[in-house]
Amino acid sequence: MLLCLLSERRPIIRRIKTNSMAKKLRFQKVTGMHDVFGQDIKYFDRVREIAQDMADFYNFKRIETPILEEAGLFERTTGESSDIVRKEMFSFKTKGGDYLALRPEATPCVGRAYLENGMFNLPSPLKLWYFGPYFRYEHPQSGRFRQFNQIGFEILGGSDAVLDAQIIQVTYNLLKEFKLKDITLDINSIGDSVCRPHYKRALVNFLKSRSSSLCPDCNRRLKENPLRVLDCKKESCIEVVEKAPQIIDYLCDACHGHFKEVLEFLDESEIQYNLNPYLVRGLDYYTRTVFEFYGEKDAEGKRQDALGGGGRYDSLIKSLGGKDTPAVGVALGVERIISLMKNVEVKFPLPLPPKIFIAQLGTLAKKKSLKIMEDMRKANIRVYESFGKDSLRSQLKIADKVGAEYALILGQREVLEKSVILRNMKTGRQDLVKLDSVVEETKKHLRQKE
Repeated sequence: MLLCLLSERRPIIRRIKTNSMAKKLRFQKVTGMHDVFGQDIKYFDRVREIAQDMADFYNFKRIETPILEEAGLFERTTGESSDIVRKEMFSFKTKGGDYLALRPEATPCVGRAYLENGMFNLPSPLKLWYFGPYFRYEHPQSGRFRQFNQIGFEILGGSDAVLDAQIIQVTYNLLKEFKLKDITLDINSIGDSVCRPHYKRALVNFLKSRSSSLCPDCNRRLKENPLRVLDCKKESCIEVVEKAPQIIDYLCDACHGHFKEVLEFLDESEIQYNLNPYLVRGLDYYTRTVFEFYGEKDAEGKRQDALGGGGRYDSLIKSLGGKDTPAVGVALGVERIISLMKNVEVKFPLPLPPKIFIAQLGTLAKKKSLKIMEDMRKANIRVYESFGKDSLRSQLKIADKVGAEYALILGQREVLEKSVILRNMKTGRQDLVKLDSVVEETKKHLRQKE
């Protein structure tokens, strides 16, 4: 009796064990990461396609840099005291002792590649663009992820103000092509190594007397890089900054003249902008022009996070061991752009319907269908199939749904007779054609229909 009870309970014990193992083997995506599939893939593909077309028109060449770089690259350029390096960079030591980081941004990577690959020997200015994933450890929220994608445009080897304006123009046109509404541009000049120290002294003197009103991060920034206080999003700090000296009043003649030219170029291009005297961008390598683009406001009328931004970085290449190389660039957040595209319900071009649908019945027919499909591909004829379906009726329903002009019907009898049925999906007319001439016969029928 006991043996009987044990034997009856054994399957129950096994099921419990299996369920327990299933729970242990259940994985979820890492916090801050996201899967991209279905309709979202269409958005990503469309964004990349539009960016490629824009890059081609303005003669930007594609560059791809490694996802992993030496961490020191970003400490040297982005800035050791920047939030990106201090708080957000994914960095680690390898088994071999190398100190590496997942790239948190692209500009230092492009600068490193520019020097390492001798791109300075190419005709200047050199125009490069990129599209790819980047990584920052920050609080995940709507449109903000720890793995995110950026589009970027960089111009290296040119100091003319017209290049600043062109980068802005390319970005503006790109956002328009994405069908985004209410695009606004904030712009400022943060001077250079000649005039910026004078402004820093004035800013520090102002902020020190109000340090009790600043957040702990800004009190640290006040000692390490006071310009970053202007970039703080805390309400108490914003109230202090609104009364702070404006950097535009401290620009030297060269920086003032450069900024004036940039604005004149934007006026000529009819690109509207807001002069924001407290815009600095939170990266060490910026000089002179800085700017940010914003999309439509939220339901409460508040500005959302910037879609992207950029500016001049005339000293970055030299900081990496190269010669003085003026440069300007921009980076845009793809996920934020897609979020706004969804809000305005951007429509996608309808895919071209397949010319031919291959319907098959039985194993022999499936084997021949694979060969027919390959022959059609080589002949550049669009084909659709549903090899997972065995019912002819269900396959023809799919052929009708996808808009195929003709269906090739192949069963065991047709295979043995080395023939195939060519069916006009609109009229229902069927012709029997030889298997070895099916491509030519299909082309003939398609030409007749045209």
